[in-house]
Amino acid sequence: MPRVPAARRIVKPKLGQHFLVDGAAALRIVESLGDISDGTVLEIGPGRGVLTEILAKRTRRLIAIELDRVLAAQLRMNFGLYPNVEIIEGDVLSIDLDTVFGPKPGSTRPGIVQTAEKARVIGNLPYFITSDILLRLFRYRRYFDEIVLLVQKEVADRLAAKPGKSDYGLLSATAQLYARVQKLFTLPPGAFSPPPKVYSTVVRLTIASRVEELVRDEPGFIAFLKLSFGQKRKTLWNNLKLGYEAELLRAALDEAGVKPNLRAEVLSLEKSAALFRALSDAKSAS
Repeated sequence: MPRVPAARRIVKPKLGQHFLVDGAAALRIVESLGDISDGTVLEIGPGRGVLTEILAKRTRRLIAIELDRVLAAQLRMNFGLYPNVEIIEGDVLSIDLDTVFGPKPGSTRPGIVQTAEKARVIGNLPYFITSDILLRLFRYRRYFDEIVLLVQKEVADRLAAKPGKSDYGLLSATAQLYARVQKLFTLPPGAFSPPPKVYSTVVRLTIASRVEELVRDEPGFIAFLKLSFGQKRKTLWNNLKLGYEAELLRAALDEAGVKPNLRAEVLSLEKSAALFRALSDAKSAS
């Protein structure tokens, strides 16, 4: 059997990837980042490099994280002549982003605090780990000012949903705690190879954390939100009683002015935070 030249081989998706093949859409996605000529961009899951090719020519520094070993090797070969491009083979969910963006050992003199380098993030995310990647980015938000992602349309709708809407849930509340969410445009399945069974939407998340404004205990509030939305069809009372004593929960609901028969999806972030603060104060006093 004749050997197929490397340039003509087609890499089959192994990790749930749907590779973007629409060049016009790729350009539009990159342009959604704005002027990146003097900045740093983190690309998540570059795949075959359709976004990478545009980014490499436009940004001062490009860091691309690719999990697939074969794709990472091909990317290194294709962009080896670009001094501004760094290909990292690894999982964005496990890579310590402090080592990528934080001050390097010996890079500053003792007593001098170096400001973290701000970067913009771009990526075509695998549908099944979109939420996990977003939570990871929010954890390291001190390094980012803007995130542009291509996600499943349903996920985009959830990210941008307002309280009281059926799409509003844990992902909505968490994303809006850390960023301003804007849906930009939607792409059909034919823009990808292989075509997914769903439409995809480009979203922009501008980092604007409200944590300091709303709560004192960030990890505690995230745990509270997870409990509140634990069973979406259940009331706040039925969800929260799994983590709080009935007497304490009743008093906090009353203090925050929240009816126990409401569901978490109807509460604004402000109201959720007020209830969490009331619970925290009551728990400390007991």
